[in-house]
Amino acid sequence: MRDCTKFYIGGEWVDPVDPNRQAVENPATEETLGHISFGGRADVDRAVAAAREAFETWQFSTREERLTLLRAIQAEIEKRREDLAQAVSDEMGAPMSLANGPHVGLLAGHCATAIEILEDFAFERLDGQTLHVWEPIGVVGMITPWNWPLNQIACKVFPALATGCTMVLKPSEIAPFNACIFAEIMDAAGTPPGVFNLVNGDGPGVGEAISGHPDIDMVSFTGSTRAGIAIAQNAAPTVKRVAQELGGKSPNIVLDDGAFAKSVARGTTGMMGNSGQTCTAPSRMLVPHRRMEEAKAAAKEAAEGVIPGDPKGNATIGPVVSKAQWDKIQALIEKGVEEGATLVAGGPGKPEGLETGHYVRPTVFADVTNDMTIAREEIFGPVLTIIGYEDYDDAIRIANDTEYGLASAITGEDIELARSLAKRIRAGRVAINGGYDMHAAFGGYKKSGNGREWGRFGFEDFLEVKAVMGHG
Repeated sequence: MRDCTKFYIGGEWVDPVDPNRQAVENPATEETLGHISFGGRADVDRAVAAAREAFETWQFSTREERLTLLRAIQAEIEKRREDLAQAVSDEMGAPMSLANGPHVGLLAGHCATAIEILEDFAFERLDGQTLHVWEPIGVVGMITPWNWPLNQIACKVFPALATGCTMVLKPSEIAPFNACIFAEIMDAAGTPPGVFNLVNGDGPGVGEAISGHPDIDMVSFTGSTRAGIAIAQNAAPTVKRVAQELGGKSPNIVLDDGAFAKSVARGTTGMMGNSGQTCTAPSRMLVPHRRMEEAKAAAKEAAEGVIPGDPKGNATIGPVVSKAQWDKIQALIEKGVEEGATLVAGGPGKPEGLETGHYVRPTVFADVTNDMTIAREEIFGPVLTIIGYEDYDDAIRIANDTEYGLASAITGEDIELARSLAKRIRAGRVAINGGYDMHAAFGGYKKSGNGREWGRFGFEDFLEVKAVMGHG
């Protein structure tokens, strides 16, 4: 039974001001995995005070001091890889292969990337007679989700640390234990007291206290668009910077070429990864109308090769994270059937033999029109919608006909065509044939958020610019 009922504040594990013990569920077994305590405004006040005090000195730390700390954290991550993977698998249902691989790998990768960038990042530039100086914004409140928990912690904490900020982290209450291990890593690495602080809790108790706190200079949030709007509204009276990575309904334009069946299969399995619980998931597959039947066959075969099951076994995907998430997905699957989409694979209910646990059948809908609910709303489960297009102009129109703009994909043989289409998509990322880069900017257009994370772009979000005129 896991236990993380203390908070990490000022370099120490401390009891909550008002203990509020809460159970954390294992979504594969529906049994209690362990307990945390939900914090409140008084706990946030303590953490912010510690961060504010630490900022007085950490903002003036040298590049070498920050690099030394990041390298120490990097070493501690390697020591705790197995513990981190086990926690992620237990609390959010990721298969161990996924937890050991991408989940922990992204944590280590963001740390390595931050080190690489910090080694030669220019914090000063002389422009004529004016010296422009990039300085840390201050105390940062960080609110992170459960779906890629270590990744979202890493792409906030490491650039903030590298740029001289201090921070208060509220991880998801649904998957909090990986964050507790991360706090242990930060402590073991010798992070100065108050530079990194962790307070567990829910949105109303801790999230609101962070986003509205007058001594927090910036809030970095990843989660739903609905919650992001509430955070921005709560932050407005204190005029703090708000960076948000929110929802997505990403298009995947499959080109009309000889690799069509392969591209459809690749897009289908890619959608199912992490049980579909990925904000950048290519959930709207766009194919030529004339090849819809071919797309159905390829997608059906690919979906039936995705095996849900015990995260500790050989399953391709595990459960979704909670009963509430399962219920939402089921309602949207039913909606797809009701609105007339063709059910190609999967469908409502649990996979055979998996009555316990929040398992979803890998599902594919075809003959979807872009006005259907399943084409508009972020399902956040292993559910793919296939939409037909007339020509590439039509494909671009459909791709951009969404309130989101986080990510997109283009899959096919003609790279020049893919490049030209990529310029026309209104989204923060376009992946051509699965292209991937730890240094690439991450963030969205429209209701998918504002600001950018990852790589050098992530550093810039945590910095203020000062102009010293007459510097010479």
